[in-house]
Amino acid sequence: MRIVDLIEKKREGGEHTRSEIEQLVLGFTRGEVPDYQVAAWLMAVVWRGMTPVEAADLTRVMAASGQRLDLASVGRPVADKHSTGGVGDKTSLVVMPLVAACGVPVGKMSGRGLGFTGGTVDKLECFPGMQMDIDARRFVRQLRDVGLVITGQSADLAPADGKLYALRDVTGTVPSLPLIASSIMSKKLASGAHVIVLDVKAGAGAFMKSPAEARALAEIMVAIGRAAGRIMAAVVSDMSQPLGRTVGNALEVREALDTLEGHGPDDLQPFAVELASLIVALATDGLQGREDVKTALNTGAGLAAFRRLVEAQGGDPRAFEDREALPRAARQVPVPAPSDGYLARLDALSVARAATLLGAGRERKGDSVDLAVGVELLAKVGDSVGAGEPLAVLHVNDEQRLAEAQAALLSGMRVSPHHVPRPSLILDRIGS
Repeated sequence: MRIVDLIEKKREGGEHTRSEIEQLVLGFTRGEVPDYQVAAWLMAVVWRGMTPVEAADLTRVMAASGQRLDLASVGRPVADKHSTGGVGDKTSLVVMPLVAACGVPVGKMSGRGLGFTGGTVDKLECFPGMQMDIDARRFVRQLRDVGLVITGQSADLAPADGKLYALRDVTGTVPSLPLIASSIMSKKLASGAHVIVLDVKAGAGAFMKSPAEARALAEIMVAIGRAAGRIMAAVVSDMSQPLGRTVGNALEVREALDTLEGHGPDDLQPFAVELASLIVALATDGLQGREDVKTALNTGAGLAAFRRLVEAQGGDPRAFEDREALPRAARQVPVPAPSDGYLARLDALSVARAATLLGAGRERKGDSVDLAVGVELLAKVGDSVGAGEPLAVLHVNDEQRLAEAQAALLSGMRVSPHHVPRPSLILDRIGS
């Protein structure tokens, strides 16, 4: 078929065959199909949607467009965890070592932070010397030898997705559940993991604003993974307020280390145990699970696994004994509560904006970040606060935008005279 015929077919609500999707997507990747035609097709998908079969076919076509990792030589099922991104989301730094400490190999390709979402790569670069560009051969070898590897995303995996996403970004075609799901899952399939657990965020600090939207995305991704023979599960979690009590790279690494020592925040620690337990149970056919994860936490085995990861990738492990080895901001500026009462609102997006203004996040791709700065939250929704007592502490190096950051943070906070219940963190589960 001509490409224009494929555009018209989708415009009229038709269903593509796999060969039609290959013709369009691989043709575009090779430079044979012009971007204006693909842009028209993408807009037709936004309006008309895709069937589950089409979404699965699109994912597999993109996954097959470049290098695919073969993890068979690891000798055991390899697990991966993916978060759709949020504010203060350092969960991977806790979950993955706990899973590895239970004997389940974990391999993850992560991105850098962009906009209001933090990136695992940036966080790990708080360890001086940490190598985050691991090639495929070393990735597999480290999985076998260490049981845990985290690297930056490779342009060789699912290059079709990279080209399609760049076009979606400038043509108003990002907000499509099948396109979002296939973009995420194409890289997951290409990276070779057998067990994939998804953490789909919902709320102000997430790309999916409502739990219903997040559930719909999770269901599509779980279906895509299962169609490709993967063991899948997902949780939908709340991102109306930040996860944990820190937003900013070194601050979040410090919090992750504290959590692996057993004294993490009362939302992050149980959430990480829940996700790790789910991954371990899926990877071992239920032979292991929550008790094994709790043992890994309580004995320090998870912390030891994290240290092995850092050392294997050339990072300086001194922060495991001395947190002062992590980047530290020059000033700590408290933000006081305006009145007595209970914190009723802590808008994740406002906290992220404050952290970005301080230099912790990127306004544009390619921007540098200050690893030391960020926001430390001393109160979360439901906590009692006193007038003049600090609600948060800003960790600051450059004071040029300090006032703006303070205003951004306070705009997302509200103190009520009435008690406010703490929100539930896990909103839904799919396939578990």
